[in-house]
Amino acid sequence: MQIQSTLHRAAFAALAVLPLSSCFVSRSTANPVFAPEAVAEIRPGESTAADVTRLLGAPNEVVQLGRRSAWKFEHTVEKQAAVFLVLLGLRGVDTQVDRVWVFFDEEGKVIHIGSLFQAGEAEYDVPVF
Repeated sequence: MQIQSTLHRAAFAALAVLPLSSCFVSRSTANPVFAPEAVAEIRPGESTAADVTRLLGAPNEVVQLGRRSAWKFEHTVEKQAAVFLVLLGLRGVDTQVDRVWVFFDEEGKVIHIGSLFQAGEAEYDVPVF
């Protein structure tokens, strides 16, 4: 009888705290997506600043390097997942970026391109102990 009463209290306690638990997932992006194919069309020594703007749009950042310049294009994807269980909360955030740097000479011609495409690899993940 004592064991049954203890089990009833434990079951009641579990049911009482169940409404206090919750979870969520979210996805956010920053800046427009640009395609790797568009970046591949940019040719060092041939392409101009106007070509780059036509292919990628406006840069997120412009850095002056003396008489030369560098433009940064960036697209970010962030995914979050969280679980809250009464007094314990677990939250995971994964932020991945597509980033392209285009370097120009003093005449506005492309001299170098650096790129990284990882925004599509962002994942929902809740940490486990």
